[in-house]
Amino acid sequence: LDGCCFFLFLQFGRDERRVDSRTIYVGHRPSPDTEAFIPPKFCDNRIVSSKYTVWNFLPKNLFEQFRRIANFYFLIIFLVQVIVDTPTSPVTSGLPLFFVITVTAIKQGYEDWLRHKADNEVNKYPVTVLEDGRRLRKESENIKVGDVMEVVEDETFPCDLILLQSSREDDTCYVTTASLDGESNHKTHYTVPDTEKNLEVLSGTIECEQPQPDLYKFVGRMHIYRRDQEPAVRSLGPENLLLKGATLKNTKKIYGVAVYTGMETKMALNYQGKSQKRSAVEKSINAFLLVYLCILVSKALLCTTLKYVWQSRPGQDEPWYNHKTQKEKDTNLYLKMFTDFLSFMVLFNFIIPVSMYVTVEMQKFLGSFFIAWDKDFYDPEIQEGALVNTSDLNEELGQVEFVFTDKTGTLTQNNMEFIECCIDGFQYKYRDSRTELDGFSVTDGPVNKLQQKAGREKEELFLRALCLCHTVQVKESGQGGVAMDQIDGLLDGDVPRLGEQGGFIASSPDEVALVKGAMKYGFTFLGLECKQMKIQNRNNDIEVYDLLHVLNFDPVRRRMSVIVKSNTGEKLLFCKGADSSIFPRVKPEEVDRIRMHVERNATEGYRTLCVAYKELSAEEFARVDTGLRDARLALQDREERLMAVYNQVENGMSLIGATAVEDRLQEEAAETMEALQGAGMKVWVLTGDKMETAKSTCYACRLFQRGTELLELTVRTLEEGGRKREERMHELLLDYHKRAVQDAPPVKAATVTRRWSSAKQEYGFIIDGATLSLVLNPSLEANSSRYKSLFLQICESCTAVLCCRMAPLQKAQIVKLVKNSKGSPITLSIGDGANDVSMILEAHVGIGIKGKEGRQAVRNSDYAIPKLKHLKKLLLGHGHLYYMRIAHLVQYFFYKNLCFILPQFLYQFFCGYSQQVSVPATVTRAKYLSDLIQSGTTNQEHLQLSLPPL
Repeated sequence: LDGCCFFLFLQFGRDERRVDSRTIYVGHRPSPDTEAFIPPKFCDNRIVSSKYTVWNFLPKNLFEQFRRIANFYFLIIFLVQVIVDTPTSPVTSGLPLFFVITVTAIKQGYEDWLRHKADNEVNKYPVTVLEDGRRLRKESENIKVGDVMEVVEDETFPCDLILLQSSREDDTCYVTTASLDGESNHKTHYTVPDTEKNLEVLSGTIECEQPQPDLYKFVGRMHIYRRDQEPAVRSLGPENLLLKGATLKNTKKIYGVAVYTGMETKMALNYQGKSQKRSAVEKSINAFLLVYLCILVSKALLCTTLKYVWQSRPGQDEPWYNHKTQKEKDTNLYLKMFTDFLSFMVLFNFIIPVSMYVTVEMQKFLGSFFIAWDKDFYDPEIQEGALVNTSDLNEELGQVEFVFTDKTGTLTQNNMEFIECCIDGFQYKYRDSRTELDGFSVTDGPVNKLQQKAGREKEELFLRALCLCHTVQVKESGQGGVAMDQIDGLLDGDVPRLGEQGGFIASSPDEVALVKGAMKYGFTFLGLECKQMKIQNRNNDIEVYDLLHVLNFDPVRRRMSVIVKSNTGEKLLFCKGADSSIFPRVKPEEVDRIRMHVERNATEGYRTLCVAYKELSAEEFARVDTGLRDARLALQDREERLMAVYNQVENGMSLIGATAVEDRLQEEAAETMEALQGAGMKVWVLTGDKMETAKSTCYACRLFQRGTELLELTVRTLEEGGRKREERMHELLLDYHKRAVQDAPPVKAATVTRRWSSAKQEYGFIIDGATLSLVLNPSLEANSSRYKSLFLQICESCTAVLCCRMAPLQKAQIVKLVKNSKGSPITLSIGDGANDVSMILEAHVGIGIKGKEGRQAVRNSDYAIPKLKHLKKLLLGHGHLYYMRIAHLVQYFFYKNLCFILPQFLYQFFCGYSQQVSVPATVTRAKYLSDLIQSGTTNQEHLQLSLPPL
């Protein structure tokens, strides 16, 4: 019994969630403490993007096609014609159905054959595997989890790898992930510390999470075994993971171990599970089909009933020239009525258009090319035009009622320029020989000499923070920037002539702007090498800092930090982030000196960041270092544990100053927003930025006019009056509802334009993320149940709505709230960053901007455009015309079939309901021939509507 209990403890008592991880043996070599080694089994490295095989194509394709109501209906009609004696030949319905099914099957079969071909090119690609000290060439599909791979420069990684060894001296490698997220910048990845130089004898195991599709998250740890020593444990994160589809750059070769293969790679998982959107017109077509089906059944029932009423009269039971046979007289009356009903269904089945679905799909497919071919959408800066990811929503573009837009990178250019800073309460502005501004002395070039308003020590500490608190990398020669030796050789007052990105690589333009701003003022970041950050100060002295830890930025914390060690042994924490995130973590008296400058800069439309620092004692650093290492080794709840350590160390800091960075408006942003509002659309701005900055952007875009009365529902307004937030919010919602809804003159939504609204008071609504949480997740109080409805009614009565300090999930919640509101309005979301993906997927139509924050938004969108200004023509030009065309086409189909069947129905009143056709068989065949032609090509009239340039 004791033995059984011990066995159960070993199996179930260690970690009940261990099933969420997998164990991988590097090189398929068991660890020294393994007694009986059974290699785990994982999926192979074959990529399968095809739907069919030779054996299942016919049944699977037929099953999928007959799931469509129209196809299934005509299949039933065809079977009725075959089984029952009907007035028309089975060929009349069978031939068009066969043609539609065949054309669709050929089209889908050809597309699947192309997928098979592409899969074979990937699966048969030769790769190099280290096995028993030999370099073997294998086909990519034969890679197994645990194989040690060799990848050379400019090769694509064949599976997801953990980086073990690099040819670079600093144990890093550079990759590009353009095929995954569209980002062309070089990203740095790091080898696992303490891995053996000789991989042939490396003994190690990797524990990591099960496959999941997030490209930017990975949790794992590696045990490295050495002779007569305790195994070394190293944490694994996204910086150690090389993704399938990425390409090795600026590195001769690397070695890595396969952790995810085949359909379990992150690239494969990202191409699965995206839900398909259906347009309102398609839903209307299905509703119309049901209505016409009811009309068809009603006609058949009416004719069947009238037939037997007419035959119940004496002498009309059978015609004098065609007496009934005995078999017909003995037939069950109800069975005969049922067969007659089916015969009438067949006779009137023309009312359902068999070719409409195929014609509509062909028109949508061909129409999508005109968006991609439109030269007005071409942007010479990025040398790209519009991209259509789905053709099913062309007409939806012409029915949009609500537009939800991001601010940074969408309304603005996301091209940051350092404008000014505030150090210890004193304002500093950069000036050159042409400009007289406060803070810096006048020179012909960049400024090196500060006026020391805040004291030299504080000024230099602030500039060091800008040079150290970031994840920026310096471009090497051949990467389109300046070489490292060029930067090291800077002379007094010289700034290198930088390329498009200023000689730096960064995930955010804000960080590049801050580093370039510090460079203007005499402090130059020289680069990171072997965990050492080098900066050059105003005196041309090189300062070296050991980079101990990076506390990465995330949207929840809204800040990032670094822990560095100076030459004197001091351990310093530098932190930068939003004022709402930094102010609660510093001394109140320091906040008062800087808050005024931050609010003024935000009012002027600048993006602001606050900078703080903290000197760590030896005991505090040891505690933080241990906490970070333990959290990074955890497989479960790693992010929560890291967040707890971050919050612990990022506290009690000293506020140094703040920065102001300008982000200019997109070209023709104001004209585009004004045109959308003039067309009757409601525009909502959803941003994570400060309220003051976002408000200035709304004024610049003409979403808010100078005469617009702003209704503000933020944390600041809720705290006024000294009452509970819920009570104050209830009072404000009722007041705003009375002013904007109840007291406003009734105006139709379609006429809410600037001309009409000029006759009445315009309202704009502003809400922040914290207050929105109270609206969307109200308490159990009786009054809180109406918050959502009041909020929606107020917003619908306003000319524009600004939602600031928004988390990505809140953006999607706002879109979902409006989308599911009364009337189910058509919504559109547009953005350029990864934080906009959730709202792009939630809206009826998602638009991605090909901006500077990667291509996640483009990859998940329905349509992608280079600039915001192209949205005007996309909606008001293409969208309007496509909606008119598809509406005309659908109405034509139903009208045509109704006109064809109405004489047939009326003729039954004159032929004794004998199910005779009113026209010769040749006319019926011509009708079906017309359906055949329209099934293969779009109707010529409607195709011609698409040809003229917009």
